Amino acid sequence: MRMISLAGLLFVLPPLLMPASGSEAKKPPNFLLILADDMAWDDCGAYGNKGIRTPHIDALAREGMRFDRAYLTCSSCSPSRSSIITGRYPHNTDAEELHWPLPASQVTFVEQLKASGYWTAAAGKWHLGNAVKNRFDVVHEGNPSSFQLPSGPQAAGARLTSEAKGNAASGCDQWVSTLRDRPRDKPFFLWLASFDPHRDYAAGAIAKPHRPEDVMVPPYLPDAPEVRKDLALYYDEIGRLDHFVGEVMAELERQEVSQETLVLFLSDNGRPFPRCKTTLYESGIKTPWIVRWPGRIRPGSHCTRLVSSVDIAPTILSLAGIERPLSFQGKDVSVLLTDPLAKVRDHVFAEHNWHDYAAHARAVRSERFSRVEGWRGG
Repeated sequence: MRMISLAGLLFVLPPLLMPASGSEAKKPPNFLLILADDMAWDDCGAYGNKGIRTPHIDALAREGMRFDRAYLTCSSCSPSRSSIITGRYPHNTDAEELHWPLPASQVTFVEQLKASGYWTAAAGKWHLGNAVKNRFDVVHEGNPSSFQLPSGPQAAGARLTSEAKGNAASGCDQWVSTLRDRPRDKPFFLWLASFDPHRDYAAGAIAKPHRPEDVMVPPYLPDAPEVRKDLALYYDEIGRLDHFVGEVMAELERQEVSQETLVLFLSDNGRPFPRCKTTLYESGIKTPWIVRWPGRIRPGSHCTRLVSSVDIAPTILSLAGIERPLSFQGKDVSVLLTDPLAKVRDHVFAEHNWHDYAAHARAVRSERFSRVEGWRGG
């Protein structure tokens, strides 16, 4: 029998991960999930929108991997979040309708991390109900109504302060402090959820507002002054979110844990405009999906394979070396981080149930085709 040398074998087999040195290879990774609220997949510079200023989100893509076919299981806020955290499709979470709390009987990936020695925390928008708060060591639930920008002569200064220091209207005001307060002897998982760019919109979200004439109007919306003004305010809230993304990334650098921290950025559903949020069109369920992990993911890479938000839970546990619960319905897509041409899925699935009214629908997508079917209830 022909013998193959170890050196020859190493030459033939592709590396599963980019090289990691010494202690870095032995440490369990930290995880930082940043979740936008109602942000379309293509409303940032990294996905081609040149009319919006998102330097920090764009930097994540330059330094990591951009996914071009990432989909959500639902285009409605709380059902989408419940699906992400449980690794299950919304109709199997018992929280498939807007504002339904996630039951205590549901298993999340967070308690699996916690049981394995991770410190787990959430800060910002919650929208999952009270029964699963105990899956985290710390929950700092945001309250956007607790902060209002003043009007009158003081308004301009307040806008500058809100951009520089953050405020409760964004839901991001405790992101950095939560990261700073973590115990330093444990790996960590942070669920950082923004209220931006959810409606309602008001001027003053950022110091330098976007101009209506610079926005990119989607082809299914009328190119009218009122629409451009509304989109500009929506852009401003994405700009505010981007500011806090930058603050968090700077804090990771200050703590010298950037190299051992995987950062995932995505949205819970599409923009809050007609034909987007609450629909199963691309504009409703397609999401930005950017993963940054220095030294482990090649900078500036991108993946065109299908991934679903239901895959996040099993993927994080796989990367942490933790066995997945039987309840998870998603797939481990971690191989795509090092081999973006690998094929993990043939299809992704999405659903809509009740948001402001019953409008049940189901969708399936392959890399070439999509199909949506639905019905309305009373």
